[in-house]
Amino acid sequence: MLTAREIADLVGGVLHGDAEASVSGVAPLDRATTGQLTFLGVAKYAPLFATCGASVALVSPELAAVAGTVAARVVVARPQEAMLRVLPQLFAPPPRKVGIDPTARIGRGAVIGADVWVGAYVVIGEGARIGDRAQLEAHVVIGDGVTIGDDSHLYPHVTTYPGTSLGARVIVHAGARLGNDGFGYVSTRAGHQKIPHVGRCFIDDDVEIGANTTIDRGSIDDTVIGAGTKIDNLVMIAHNVRIGRLCLIVAQTGISGSTHLGDGCVVGGQAGIAGHHQIGAGARIGAQAGVFGDVPAGETWSGYPARPHREALRAQAATFKLAGMLRRLEQLLGGGDA
Repeated sequence: MLTAREIADLVGGVLHGDAEASVSGVAPLDRATTGQLTFLGVAKYAPLFATCGASVALVSPELAAVAGTVAARVVVARPQEAMLRVLPQLFAPPPRKVGIDPTARIGRGAVIGADVWVGAYVVIGEGARIGDRAQLEAHVVIGDGVTIGDDSHLYPHVTTYPGTSLGARVIVHAGARLGNDGFGYVSTRAGHQKIPHVGRCFIDDDVEIGANTTIDRGSIDDTVIGAGTKIDNLVMIAHNVRIGRLCLIVAQTGISGSTHLGDGCVVGGQAGIAGHHQIGAGARIGAQAGVFGDVPAGETWSGYPARPHREALRAQAATFKLAGMLRRLEQLLGGGDA
């Protein structure tokens, strides 16, 4: 439970209204009720604020005077970011587990750090290294020689193949597969001959990987995910891909082999990037885009095939006009009959 005054002190905001209004939970503007905290940071949601039933709201300075019935408002720059400081106070994380479940299997020469949790039926391969305070939940499989950094958390059924290395504070959600062979073959008269994959899979510090995502090991190079990058659920990253620091890769994206993404790239959901291309630092790829060439740094591309966003919008607008143009053409050719 937090009061409006405590919230204002916590986020460094300016309090207006009932300082003793208290909250024990959070909710969006359209569903918040008494005893809950919400936030307003974008003008298009102001109509929802007018009828919002929350007890306390975090509000951006430019919207501080918006009409509403909330008992207390805390004016603060970037309300959504300020919410990140409040949530841990309202919802304490569960206590960290420590120990090794008796059903776990630990290979010869494996090194387990201090204060680690190894859950039920976890398998840790020979020579693997598990960093301090790492959390391995049920049915996680750590391959031979794999390294898991300090404070990393692997959720149930994560598999890390040999040749994989995770940095510190890496989060890997349920069912993800890291370091498996990529899809590489040489077609010969005898059929499709598999290319042996001898590269590795490196995941740097502070990366988060979503559920059921797959990241292949390199074939003759390494696959590398840069520090601070966040990868959504159901993403496919192929062999030899290199992703820079602080990138965002949204769900169901597919990145083909040997493609390189610079620092700070954002890739929208269901986008597909063909292999051996360069996506420059800070580039943005729209949802469902199909990228078949290099994208310059800082540019936004969208559409299929992907092109600069404004150009893609013009092409789409022209396509929408075609039906009407065809109807008029048919009328002219048919002497006025529809």
